[in-house]
Amino acid sequence: MDKTTRFFKTSENEAKWHLLDADGKTLGRIASEAARLLRGKHKPVFTPNADMGDFVVVVNASKVKVTGKRAELKEYFHYTGYPGGATFERFQDVLRKNPQRVFEHAVKGMLPHNKLGRQILKKMKVYAGAEHPHAAQQPAPHVLNHSRSKES
Repeated sequence: MDKTTRFFKTSENEAKWHLLDADGKTLGRIASEAARLLRGKHKPVFTPNADMGDFVVVVNASKVKVTGKRAELKEYFHYTGYPGGATFERFQDVLRKNPQRVFEHAVKGMLPHNKLGRQILKKMKVYAGAEHPHAAQQPAPHVLNHSRSKES
């Protein structure tokens, strides 16, 4: 019996499509599930240095929730590189203007911060409403298994 760890190639991966509905779900919980599916950690062929994950389609991103006072207190920071170029945007404003950015920001922080992470992030498609143009790929609805009674 061979006792070496098998490393799989990206070409050996069969990527599936998953559909996540963010309506009424907590941002961090659904983002962590999306990151897990994107990274491929749910598969037995998971390889840390290869893109073995699946595609994820997130719908109803504008209806995502956050807990506590986070909706009023959370801010997104951006620095332009120029003196006095620090900008802050409130969570509520970003969610109203561009709900996709809120979700992408949350998932991006949960992926590797290198070329692989940027490549993996391209496999996530986020839409503010319930409609998406990926019906041809037949994304399977993914059910979150969190034991929080409030979210059910």
